[in-house]
Amino acid sequence: MLVSDFIVDFLSKNGIEHAFGYPGGMVTYLMDSFARSEGIKAHVNYHEQGAAFAACGYASASGRTGVAYATSGPGATNLVTGIAEAYFDSVPVLFITGQVNTYESKGSMHLRQKGFQETDILSIVSPITKFSAAVNDENDILYMLEKAIYTANNGRKGPVLLDIPMNIQRQDIDHLMLRHFEVPKNNKSNVDFNEIFKLINSSKRPCVIAGAGIKQTETVSTFRKLVEILKIPVLTSMISADLLPYGNEYSFGFVGAYGDRQANFIISKSDLILTIGSRMDCRQVGSKRDNFAVNAKIVRLDTDICEFENSIHSDDINVNFDLCSDFNDLLHFAKFYQLNDFSQWILVCKIIKEKLSDTVDKLYPEVIVRKISEYVPDNATITTDVGQNQVWISQYFKIKESQRILFSGGHGAMGFSLPAAIGASLSDTKRLTLCFCGDGGFMMNMQELQFIAREQLPIKIFVMNNHALGMIRHFQEMYFSSRFVQTTAQNGYTIPNLNKLSSAFGLNYRAITNVSDVSENLFSEACPELIEVFLPETTYVFPKLAINKPIQDQEPPIDRKLYKELDQL
Repeated sequence: MLVSDFIVDFLSKNGIEHAFGYPGGMVTYLMDSFARSEGIKAHVNYHEQGAAFAACGYASASGRTGVAYATSGPGATNLVTGIAEAYFDSVPVLFITGQVNTYESKGSMHLRQKGFQETDILSIVSPITKFSAAVNDENDILYMLEKAIYTANNGRKGPVLLDIPMNIQRQDIDHLMLRHFEVPKNNKSNVDFNEIFKLINSSKRPCVIAGAGIKQTETVSTFRKLVEILKIPVLTSMISADLLPYGNEYSFGFVGAYGDRQANFIISKSDLILTIGSRMDCRQVGSKRDNFAVNAKIVRLDTDICEFENSIHSDDINVNFDLCSDFNDLLHFAKFYQLNDFSQWILVCKIIKEKLSDTVDKLYPEVIVRKISEYVPDNATITTDVGQNQVWISQYFKIKESQRILFSGGHGAMGFSLPAAIGASLSDTKRLTLCFCGDGGFMMNMQELQFIAREQLPIKIFVMNNHALGMIRHFQEMYFSSRFVQTTAQNGYTIPNLNKLSSAFGLNYRAITNVSDVSENLFSEACPELIEVFLPETTYVFPKLAINKPIQDQEPPIDRKLYKELDQL
């Protein structure tokens, strides 16, 4: 059996049905093996970055390992942004790069390069992978693949990369004689659940901050059951804004710089915060961490103990909590623990929410997003790009029970949404996929429209088009006396006619010029469409956090009398 055939067979046996890549000289054997496989299909993207993001979308939507491949040199380096995306958002993706033949490699020579397109991709990606290695012996292939898949999916998930020279790919091997990777023995958890629940009961105003780790470990249903037992306010990070459906009685929005006002105020009123799988980064707690939740004891549950180095208060209680293996135990313990009644605290939270409900004027993007969300089927997956469109979806989309939103979180990569929607769609073609982009992010990977048209994927692509890089334009308005540089059509930033562009790719096109254009007809057919949402150039995201202020005091500032009233509740 050829090594390349073995790789493809291994991936198929591990439940991976789709891989994404771009042809190149050093992966021709791998491509040929994919083509002859009946268990896995390799799809041609039109840029390696698109392939990497598609693999991230596939992994996040399916719960399986994503796979992306590329040739050596520029093919490998074009994957880097997608590798970083998988690393910072904890997405399990196996990246396979072809490499020049071992006899062409510079080895230990002090050359920049010996073989054509030879590049030391391992040194480049080492800081943004959980494991990366060269396969220079064909008899190591099973060991390397097993180690890579295990590492990507255990502990805090993330990307791995195998760099495989072309001559290794074409070697014949006896697959029955290959050595295996020995899975490490996991130490039994020693989480003191009793202490956690004693802390909750000793508090008067506890709340939960739920993070993206819950989504990444496929423990959403377990978390929802826990919420029904705890009966305390639940807040989320922006990236996990879809953990609870819109209207859930314990859900009070997401916290942070662009978070819901009531969520940030509830934080300021809490005396105990239980965080689960949340990094608690500066976008959540503000630039001055000491100003965050000054009245609260913070208990942090996280798989990655390194996150505890970025403390919030000096007396944080840090619990090494494996979201995969410990969550069911936590739920089981909660079922038999006599928790206090926190209904009065819930009532206070509802009062805060009601009093803050009309403190920001409704902006046109809010009205449009809310209207679209009303008609989106329950079994839909939504992807967002980075910029204002991402915040609008987080703030205004009325998430339904079975819907899921995929974000580029920690890395914040523009161009993510369109290829991620491809991966998400292929993970389950029975689910409708909605792709939301700003015009800027859309332009970065619009070549992947050809992928969608070629395979007729049921993806609705909403381009929120204000003909500007809206978020940076807003910064320039606030901090640079409205000197708009490289962000609007008047000073160097332009985009093409999207109607004509859709026609060139053979896609249906629709335009939304006002709210009346939004109806259930948008989703009446399961076919790919580009839907252009026309917005004014001057778009904003509010509320937003001002520099050095506590997160409950967002811009535009609310009436000071109301602020004091809420502060005294």
